[in-house]
Amino acid sequence: MVFSCRQCGTCCMFLGDYIAIEEQTGPFSFACESVSTGTPFIAEVDDDKREIFRDHAFPDAHPHACRFLRPDGDLLRCTIHRDSPPQCKFYRCVALRVSDKQGRSLGYVTGALALHSEDPELRSAWNEAERGRPRSDEDAEPWIAAFLRQKGFRVE
Repeated sequence: MVFSCRQCGTCCMFLGDYIAIEEQTGPFSFACESVSTGTPFIAEVDDDKREIFRDHAFPDAHPHACRFLRPDGDLLRCTIHRDSPPQCKFYRCVALRVSDKQGRSLGYVTGALALHSEDPELRSAWNEAERGRPRSDEDAEPWIAAFLRQKGFRVE
């Protein structure tokens, strides 16, 4: 299943501590480093996002957010999507958190609609949900959440 980013920005709100701009090398190009790996990379702001990148109000108000994250209407968008480092490209957000009736965490579902859990009851319910869920990602997530709630799980 193909992951579809919702452009909510949640995953990037603390990446300012992990993606460092070492030097601005041009109007929209930067020498950067992935702090967690020590890997340098060159980032150029995507052509179609340069206008929103010019506004520095968001990164100034959110100093721990990735310096390349910008609001665009109701979305929070990566302005260096093409040049983003591997940790960004491979990240898959948590779409759903699943717990028992007492609120104890049992697992989570990533944006690619993959369950991460060792709980046998949740895995069994998940397998049942997988057989009957809608095929489109857009329809599947709310359907799965409702299905798991019907099975007695708390879903957030």
